[in-house]
Amino acid sequence: MRKWQNALETHVKEWINFQMQEERRRPSRLTPQEISALQRARELYSLRKAKLLKLKTQVHPYRVQTIGKQEKISYQFAFTKVIKIKDHYHLEEQIQNRECTTHDGRLVIDQIIEELQQREPTVQVETSQRRSPYDRRKAVQYAERWWNDYNPSYRRFTNNCTNFVSQCLQAGGAPMTGMPNREKGWWYQGDSWSYSWAVAHSFRWFLSSANHAFSAAEVERATDLREGDVICYDFNGNGRWQHSTIVTSFDGNKEPLVNAQTSNSRSRYWKYEDSTAWTPNIRYKFFRID
Repeated sequence: MRKWQNALETHVKEWINFQMQEERRRPSRLTPQEISALQRARELYSLRKAKLLKLKTQVHPYRVQTIGKQEKISYQFAFTKVIKIKDHYHLEEQIQNRECTTHDGRLVIDQIIEELQQREPTVQVETSQRRSPYDRRKAVQYAERWWNDYNPSYRRFTNNCTNFVSQCLQAGGAPMTGMPNREKGWWYQGDSWSYSWAVAHSFRWFLSSANHAFSAAEVERATDLREGDVICYDFNGNGRWQHSTIVTSFDGNKEPLVNAQTSNSRSRYWKYEDSTAWTPNIRYKFFRID
């Protein structure tokens, strides 16, 4: 085993032990944002009256760059949690793309290399009056099938969260409208798409607009949602919406669990307090799709 492999393995074990609350000391080679996110994740278990029963991890290095005694290792980090709340058990899965740096076999820093950001322009959207029934079961089936894979029928974006949720809604029968104007409606066709299809900020305002080819009603609480509904996230609370998820199940407290992409996740607790993008100013929008 090479030195960097041993260092990374030790680091992952420290991360697991902290998550399982078998170690009080936080992993020291993460960024401050990730250390804070890990601490929030531990605190959330107490607030949710949840117990983390098991944590399984997989590390898949795919690129190693060596410069003298320094090595940069790009790797995919997959983990699965078994969580119990009351008498309800569920699996939470996440996939992260990460990069760690070692020097002479000692780990210097380990960090996630993808962010939940979208910088495409804000647009005003117009929609048609035509309504269509929405099949929640099919939308959730799609979200379960593709949460950690990419349908070749659609383009894959660097920030793929809203593209993924749009695909789920379309699989549920939500009709597209506004083609071919990218600034209108919600649609994907060939090698073109509306801003609202793939941009979190535009998607949020499309859902809030008065008229849809399908119904998207804003509700006050996450617990008002059902499977197949949508949550939008403004992590900084500055009016710029950066992330979208789809509700696929509920935990033992009857709170939503969501599937998402960019940081590919399955049955993740909806508040995202374990994310490095989270801030105390976070805002959410909850949409019932019909």
